[in-house]
Amino acid sequence: MKKTNILRKEAKKQLRFWPGYVLLLIWLTFTVAMIGWIVLASFSTTREIFSNEILHSGFHFENYANVLSKHKMSVYFINSIIYCVSGCAGIILVSAPAAYVLARIVFKGKSFINNIFVVSMSIPSVMLILPLFKMATSLNLIGSRWTLIILYICINVPFGVFFLIGFFASLPKALEEAAEIDGCTPDQAFWKIMFPLAQPGIMTLTIFNFITIWNEYFMALIFANKTELRTVSTGLQAIMQSMKYSGDWAGLFAGVIIVFLPTFLLYLFLSKKIIAGVTGGAVKG
Repeated sequence: MKKTNILRKEAKKQLRFWPGYVLLLIWLTFTVAMIGWIVLASFSTTREIFSNEILHSGFHFENYANVLSKHKMSVYFINSIIYCVSGCAGIILVSAPAAYVLARIVFKGKSFINNIFVVSMSIPSVMLILPLFKMATSLNLIGSRWTLIILYICINVPFGVFFLIGFFASLPKALEEAAEIDGCTPDQAFWKIMFPLAQPGIMTLTIFNFITIWNEYFMALIFANKTELRTVSTGLQAIMQSMKYSGDWAGLFAGVIIVFLPTFLLYLFLSKKIIAGVTGGAVKG
């Protein structure tokens, strides 16, 4: 009797979650069908797409070759990789030491500086575009790859500091004391001991920043106004504009898949690390 009662209670608990499961299944089915259709369309011809006969004539891998060479998506892809790698490295180099100081050292004005970083996170980047553009124009920095990289670093540093403070605050102080006894300076203790121990948070932050910079559009549109400096997001917009005249919609879908693939692979292979990093920082903070 006890076992049957327990089973009934468990069954009732499971029934509560069924509406959520049904909604999740509907959303998942719609998403998979939509993405799957785009993938299949990227291997078809434009005529097959509009006649609803996708892949009727087989796979057309030339769509990807055309969009990479003819529409310069390869240039945009390399540019985005440069922006993402440089931006992510710069954000970590600035955010990690700042978060370590705010988490481990007690000094006057610490809470004020913490509040500044939190307030900075609440300011929409769109509000900063006009003053930044005016400043960059006066300094003749428009059309430079370094301008966009520096902007990506500065805008994402507040979140990086806020995110890493919890990881550094959770590390035991005994590690620093032991490093000091061994003759390490505070800088050496940070880079050789504390920084490696915060790798889960740093890895998660790097993934977040990579996805953010990869998908960023508005700043890239304003500050990377040359063809050789465009990112994949602005490059895809340029391809869409050209489709009005060329009508190569199959090539457009191929470009969409090229833009979508890196972030999808990151989530696919590193989702466990992302979840572990977020939950670890939340618990430790």
